[in-house]
Amino acid sequence: MSLLKRIPDGALSAGYFAGFLTCIALLGAAYYFEYALYLEPCPLCIVQRIATLMVGIGCLWAFLGRNTQWPLRLGLLFTSASSVFGAWVANHHVTIQNLPADEVPVCGPGLEYMIETLPPSELITTILKGDGSCADVSWLFLGLTMPQWMLVVFLGFLVVSVVAVVRVWSR
Repeated sequence: MSLLKRIPDGALSAGYFAGFLTCIALLGAAYYFEYALYLEPCPLCIVQRIATLMVGIGCLWAFLGRNTQWPLRLGLLFTSASSVFGAWVANHHVTIQNLPADEVPVCGPGLEYMIETLPPSELITTILKGDGSCADVSWLFLGLTMPQWMLVVFLGFLVVSVVAVVRVWSR
């Protein structure tokens, strides 16, 4: 616990803002892959973008509330919860990508069509299940797919935000 107390408050505040900027960069990269490299996102990719946005909002919330206890705590808890959600979605995506070809789910209708035709509860359930397009691996970096990298990112945000929560709550 004494190691956590050695971290200066200014470093934590800079870390909250750095987390926000990291999320902005990740979303920018996602849109670059979609619009410049023409890699069409699957439903689980879209959900991971939403989770990334949520983590970024949590980091910004923590940064803006850094001088008051409860806004800071709530921002960090929101960041942690969003990181858990993002890690769950990314892990589910990785699982689908690693299924044998005969077990890959069937491709469903496009996301726009589902948004127009399905009620909200069914839309969310359908999107979170993923489909055959989620099994496609269209990009690798250092041997990892995009969902694998996002799993690493979300787990990193989770560890850092939990450490920050422990630090803030111990004051």
